[in-house]
Amino acid sequence: MKAITHPIKHSVAYLLLGLVFMALSSCAATYRDHGYMPPESDLAEIVVGVDSRDSVAEAVGLPSTSGVLTEGGYYYVKSRVRFFGALRPKEIERQVLAISFTPAGIVQNIERFSLEDGKVVTLSRRVTDQTVRDDTFLRQLLGSIGRFSPGAFE
Repeated sequence: MKAITHPIKHSVAYLLLGLVFMALSSCAATYRDHGYMPPESDLAEIVVGVDSRDSVAEAVGLPSTSGVLTEGGYYYVKSRVRFFGALRPKEIERQVLAISFTPAGIVQNIERFSLEDGKVVTLSRRVTDQTVRDDTFLRQLLGSIGRFSPGAFE
């Protein structure tokens, strides 16, 4: 005997299979690139001890960041961030190109750094622990019950 199958059972199975496939495909990681890193061919044109700030800007473009002082270097930063489902985005790759100059504005050094070379540095923290309280509005409201005196309302 041949079993009779209902078309509704097949469509429910296909619907469930489609939902499972969509759920799995939505968890695929996506990547975003931020910043700019000059190509090696352009960097090869820069000669340490010869090129100036202007010739570097002309050869590889202006940097995304420069030093704090006028004698500061040029910093080119590029990073790659991975987004995966509902998780927090994670930086998986970072490249920093630092071009330093002499006080006369001539290229002194060209260095590359990666994410593995970096350290997290707290530049400034201006929080006084004694004045910071983690009280919600409701906690403050309920905490004030019983603190009133009858003389305050006269």
